[in-house]
Amino acid sequence: MQHPQVQIHHHHAGLRPRYDLCPEFSSAATGPQGSNRISACLDRSVALKCRGSVVVAGYGVSLRLAKLPGWIAKDGSTFLEMELKECAGHAFVDSVLEFCLPETELIDLSTVDVILISNYHCMMALPYITEHTGFNGTVYATEPTVQIARLLMEELVTFIERVPKTQATSMWKNKELQRLLPAPLKDAVEVATWRKCYTMHEVNAALSKIQLVGYSQKIELFGAVQITPLSSGYALGSSNWIIQSHHEKVSYVSGSSLLTTHPQPMDQASLKNSDVLILTGLTQIPTANPDGMVGEFCSNLALTVRNGGNVLVPCYPSGVIYDLLECLYQYIDSAGLSSVPFYFISPVANSSLEFSQIFAEWLCHNKQTKVYLPEPPFPHAELIQTNKLKHYPSIHGDFSNDFKQPCVVFTGHPSLRFGDVVHFMELWGKSNLNTVIFTEPDFSYLDALAPYQPLAMKCVYCPIDTRLNFIQVSKLLKEVQPVHMVCPEQYTQPPPAQSHRTDLMIDCQPAPMSYRRAEVLTLPFKRRFEKIEIMPELADSLVPLEIKPGISLATVSAILHSKDNKHVLQSQPPPKPVQVQTSKKRKRVIEDSPESQPFKPLLSGSIPMDLFVQALEKNGFTDVKIEETPKGHIVLLQEAETLIQFEEDSTHIICDNDEPLRMKLRDLVLKYLQKF
Repeated sequence: MQHPQVQIHHHHAGLRPRYDLCPEFSSAATGPQGSNRISACLDRSVALKCRGSVVVAGYGVSLRLAKLPGWIAKDGSTFLEMELKECAGHAFVDSVLEFCLPETELIDLSTVDVILISNYHCMMALPYITEHTGFNGTVYATEPTVQIARLLMEELVTFIERVPKTQATSMWKNKELQRLLPAPLKDAVEVATWRKCYTMHEVNAALSKIQLVGYSQKIELFGAVQITPLSSGYALGSSNWIIQSHHEKVSYVSGSSLLTTHPQPMDQASLKNSDVLILTGLTQIPTANPDGMVGEFCSNLALTVRNGGNVLVPCYPSGVIYDLLECLYQYIDSAGLSSVPFYFISPVANSSLEFSQIFAEWLCHNKQTKVYLPEPPFPHAELIQTNKLKHYPSIHGDFSNDFKQPCVVFTGHPSLRFGDVVHFMELWGKSNLNTVIFTEPDFSYLDALAPYQPLAMKCVYCPIDTRLNFIQVSKLLKEVQPVHMVCPEQYTQPPPAQSHRTDLMIDCQPAPMSYRRAEVLTLPFKRRFEKIEIMPELADSLVPLEIKPGISLATVSAILHSKDNKHVLQSQPPPKPVQVQTSKKRKRVIEDSPESQPFKPLLSGSIPMDLFVQALEKNGFTDVKIEETPKGHIVLLQEAETLIQFEEDSTHIICDNDEPLRMKLRDLVLKYLQKF
């Protein structure tokens, strides 16, 4: 019987910019490991300061960006002048926003049965998979993961649809021409696969295919394996996954945190007894302490505001922003910031702030208890009530009327390539009183700022990444003790720029198995056993016989049913009477079917050679000779011209047409064996 093939593919394809993108133009500066790629043109609205408010001067082209010269090759060639622009010595692509899709060279996604989502940052490319690859399997994720991913995708689509751009570039993607481009454009990967952003219709279609799961819920996959999500402690609803058969266990650990933040703490105990632990998604900034970064964030923010400047925080609409607002809530009064307005601007700002308050069961214990008091689990609810924190869907409308300076603005996108953050960079970039504070670890702040040069505003890099660092990984591995550990090759060696930092790598025993990009790895275990269920009526009929102290055996005669990788032993039906025609008028019924014949007894045990030779001699066999073989022994009865061959699982008596002799020797052998 053929069973469905199960391919479990962890979907980790978030749409995070990896390349250095200008507000209107994109290039390809290398970003942090693990990020994906975006080629983008940005929001073209122009924000102007006018009597303390922001006025949007239509959706025209920024004068500064419009005046940028076309890129000219070193030999004076201008063949890409219409596609590439130059800013502060860097080349940028003038194009509609494009995204790099998950790689599909090694796997046909239409053959994938299951996708497991670790956290909402890992599913930003899901619409490309579910709507354009023929994938018709099942996607599993927790409810907060799905709802917050919807917000992130909605924000992304809204930012892009606000400022449509028809110009698309393709000439620079030609492999022959790409080689002639300056770095990092010439190193951009798989540029031919980059695609325009999906629509909200595709987002809704993709999310409708997701099956919601809860922590520790066990899900059967075709009877072959069982999957279980565990809290990873990184974000609301973030999960690690256990993939388990009856006798083997694989743990997939991605995007996990041992720090005390707002999500439920990481479930470490359930990772124990793993045959294989697959580890990925470690911190991108292992030398930065998250608590220290939060402290620097607050102190730099306060210093800027006290000096009359504004603070811009490029951020996602969910995640770290909750922790930053909570820290500011505790810091505002002591730092004298109670009169400073805080603005959170995003198409999904209101939904994000509300969602964080209603997912109580997914929060840490301290925040859960507040819900039952009842109090809002996050203090930003009080900031909103006291009018210290205001949120807006965009810089249009109410925000223009309420805007006061100095202030603090949280808005997206963290890449500085699209969204409302572009307006504030243009508005505040010319004053050294203002500060932009980078908290997201996904982007190099120097690459993010490149298209805004020359820039007068201060830039502070306070990346906050709560995911596991190498010290925490070492403690985790000692705690859960997997038989084998698998991780990316980058984790098994120090960073290239810090080859002396042997503490910035995984060092465990046994040594981890590593893999490279596009490498197929065979996990180091084989399925050797299957679980078989015995029906109660069959179990009742078994009569175990003790063969050794504590060990009992019973013979089973049954029918094996196998379906959906599940095996069941059932009692055999009683034999049907066989009717034999003896004459025209009489029929004789007999019960002599093959199934009704008694079974020959099963034999077990080993033959003690010394005692067996003594028994032979007592029975008149005097000329006995024993030879050892690789599989056992051979006993030669030379006078009788007979050979007895003993092996681990069989015994052969070979004599020349002397059946009485064979029977006599057989009975001697059986005296030393147990019968069932």
